[in-house]
Amino acid sequence: MKITPKIVLAEIVWLVMFGLMLFLPSWTFDYWQAWVLLAVFTLSARLPGIYLLRTNPGALQRRMRGGPRAETRMVQKVVMGGVWSSLVAMVVISALDHRFGWSSVPTAICVGGDVLVAVGLGVVMVVVMQNSYAAATVQVESGQKLVSTGLYRVVRHPMYAGNVVTMVGIPLALGSYWGLVFVIPGLLVLAARIRDEEKLLRDELAGYRAYTQRVRYRVLPRLW
Repeated sequence: MKITPKIVLAEIVWLVMFGLMLFLPSWTFDYWQAWVLLAVFTLSARLPGIYLLRTNPGALQRRMRGGPRAETRMVQKVVMGGVWSSLVAMVVISALDHRFGWSSVPTAICVGGDVLVAVGLGVVMVVVMQNSYAAATVQVESGQKLVSTGLYRVVRHPMYAGNVVTMVGIPLALGSYWGLVFVIPGLLVLAARIRDEEKLLRDELAGYRAYTQRVRYRVLPRLW
């Protein structure tokens, strides 16, 4: 199977699963926040994949190999299981919130959440374009070079910075304050992933130790 059919199939499966997580718990298609979020995800994360397919298919393939099963380190399998569980819980609780009316979120905040999601996903795509070795799994490939330009001059893990922005934006975009509760465990397991990843990078990626001295912050400037 060529890479294009793989991508098309992966996109269809992803959209179906995401749609089920949104519309089954909410038990309605009259959920404009969910439709807008689906559109934002498609435009912000999926369409740039066409650009990568033409210019850097290897980077696109690395982004497609994600999830707990794709990880080679046991600690990362556990951590990624926690990340995915937090995201699923965040989406499902937000959809249930819509169904039962637990939160009253103004339209402006929902739109602001969509903007955060778009910005977060945009950052992730920029990182993939700037670093062809940026992958959805924790690993150091043969011949991999340290990238310290672009967004990597600001923080050591700009892709995770984009993920954090996206995580905060999803519940707001779906019109839920209760969904924000699951951002906290999501951030905790993401921090665990970063700490373990940095151990690997210090041991196996040439120049990474010196890079950590030049760029002090991991994800958020002035914070961590």
